Amino acid sequence: MKNTLLFCTGLSGSGKTYFIENTLPNGLFYNLRSATTRPMRAGESDGNPYFFRDEAYFDTARLCTHLWVNERFWTDGMPKWLYGVPEDEVYNNLGKNLIYDVIEPRYVRQMLDWFRQNKLAAQYNFRVAYFLSPEQNLETARARANMPNDADVRRTNTCDPIDFLRAGLDIDYILSPRNGLYNPRLAAHVKYLQKAR
Repeated sequence: MKNTLLFCTGLSGSGKTYFIENTLPNGLFYNLRSATTRPMRAGESDGNPYFFRDEAYFDTARLCTHLWVNERFWTDGMPKWLYGVPEDEVYNNLGKNLIYDVIEPRYVRQMLDWFRQNKLAAQYNFRVAYFLSPEQNLETARARANMPNDADVRRTNTCDPIDFLRAGLDIDYILSPRNGLYNPRLAAHVKYLQKAR
């Protein structure tokens, strides 16, 4: 039986992290961790929830995805806000059900293309879950701001149906966990994976 790679895609504050940590059965999925240049926040440590690295790391690291999220606002001398899932993070967890939590659909496309280029796609079913944005998204973005242009970056992130079309992706599940709404087909797939363990 194939494992599942579930892409949880939606804006900040849409409930992705809550869904992953509190709704999915414990241990059923492994949440792929990104490396990032952003500063560590209180309660975080290297590897939890990110691998905290400097900009030089991103010049040589082998990554499945590469996100430069403040590129539009970057000026010389300003830190680059970089993210990317290291290849080893995937290779070390092959054979597990995986989750990739990411804001924009184009980065889902990067991960899918990496799996195909490395001849790993046949091992996985890929499912895309679209988390609807809550009305208070910009307030959430402002509350989480901790880097130069952070609120501006979050305000210009997009995760709309047109973004999925541009990335060549179909949406398998639509969720609104902030409103307590979950997709019954996703729930059925999760039960199927539980039985197959």
